[in-house]
Amino acid sequence: MTTDHDTTLAGLLPGGLSEGALRGIVVLDITRVVAGPFCSMLLADLGATVIKIENPADPDYARDFPPKLSAESGEEFSAFFAQFNRNKFGLTLDLSTPEGKELLTTLVRRADVVVENFRPGTMDKLGVGYEVLREHNPRLVYTAISGYGQTGPYRRRPAYDNSAQATGGLWSMNGFPDRPPARVGTIIGDLSATLYAVIGTLAALRRAEATGHGQMVDVSQQDSVLSLTENAVVSYTVEGKVPGPLGNEHPFVKPYELYPCQDGFVFFGGYTDKFWRLSCGLFGEPEVADDPEIDTMAKRFDPEVYERRVRPLLHKWFADRTKSELEEIVGDAVPLSAVKDIAEVVEDPQIAARDMVVDVSYPDFGPLRMFGSPIKLGVTPTQPRGLAPKVGEHADTVLRALADLDEQRIAELREKGVI
Repeated sequence: MTTDHDTTLAGLLPGGLSEGALRGIVVLDITRVVAGPFCSMLLADLGATVIKIENPADPDYARDFPPKLSAESGEEFSAFFAQFNRNKFGLTLDLSTPEGKELLTTLVRRADVVVENFRPGTMDKLGVGYEVLREHNPRLVYTAISGYGQTGPYRRRPAYDNSAQATGGLWSMNGFPDRPPARVGTIIGDLSATLYAVIGTLAALRRAEATGHGQMVDVSQQDSVLSLTENAVVSYTVEGKVPGPLGNEHPFVKPYELYPCQDGFVFFGGYTDKFWRLSCGLFGEPEVADDPEIDTMAKRFDPEVYERRVRPLLHKWFADRTKSELEEIVGDAVPLSAVKDIAEVVEDPQIAARDMVVDVSYPDFGPLRMFGSPIKLGVTPTQPRGLAPKVGEHADTVLRALADLDEQRIAELREKGVI
C-alpha cells in the first residue's frame, strides 16, 4: 500500500516521524477542531504520513483557540492547535472549485485513508463524498466522524461535544444527586469518538491490505458516549432502573470514592476483602478487619452500614494526613491515589517516566510542553514531538510528491485561490 512517493514524503516532515508502525500509510485529514484532528494526529504519531487539508479562505478555526505561543514579531500560534495537529503536513485546498476537487481525487489515488468530521452529506454536496472517492481508489478507508452518524433521523443535526454528552446519556448521570446534572469536565464526546475512529480505521486498513477493498468507517459521538455509560443500559433494560447522578460514589461498590484529607482529596478503592484487611493493618487498626458487622465485602456494600461504620473509619484514617503521607503509607499495597490538579500531574514522576509530557521547540515561538502519546510500542515507538503546520505550509512539497505538479502549475493554483 506504499509508493516511493509516500516513503520519501514521510521523511521530509520537519520534526516529524521518519519511522513508525504506520510508515508509508498516507492519510488525508479534512478535519477541524478536535475529534477529527486528534484521530489523524494519533495516526501521525504512529508513523503515518498525514496531510492536513484546509480551506485557504476558512482554515481550521481551532488555530485561534487559546493558549497561544507568541513570537518577537507579534505573530501568534495556538498551542491548542499545535497539540492536536503535530506531525502533519499542511496543505490548503478549496474543494468548492473544480480544480480543488480534481486535486483531491488525484491525492486520493495515492492515499490510504481519508478522515473527515463534517455533518453527513457535506462532502457529498461538495462532490467528493465516499462513493465518488472510492471510484478513484477502491482500497480507500474513509473515516467519517460526526455527531450522530451517517444514518438515522438525527444524522443532519449539528452537534458538539455537549450534544453527545446530552443525547448519549452521560450528562444525566454525572454530578451530584441533590443538584442538576453536570457535564463531564472534558470533551469526552469528541475524545471517545476519536479513539473509536482510530480503532475502526486500523481495522479497515488491515482488511484493505488483505483484500484490496476499503470501506467507510462511520463513528458517531452519540454512539461513543453511550458506550461509556458502564452498567446504565443493562440496569435499565434488566431492572428498569434509570441511573442518575451519584457524585463521587459508585452505584454499588463501597468504599470506592473521593475522601478528604489534610491538603485535598484522595481516591480510595480498598473495597475487596483482601484490600480492606491490608488497609486496616496499614492504618493501625488490624482488629477492624474481623469486626462481624463489616468483615465482608457484601456487608460493606450495604449503604446503611457503609455510612454508619465504614465512612467514619476512613475519615479518621485520612483527614489529618496529607496526600503524600497517605500515598507513602499504602505504597504499592492498596489502591489509594491523590487527586492531583493538572500542575501536579505535569510534574508527576510517573508521567515523566512514561514520557507523557513532551517538550517541543517551535521556530520563532520557543518551547511548548504538551501531552505525549499513551501508546507505547516496543519496536516502533510513537513520536509525539512533531510540529503542527502553519496554514498550507507544505503545499509545494505535497503537490510535487503526490500530485506530480511542477512549480508553474502550483503557482497558477495559488494565484486562483485553489490552494
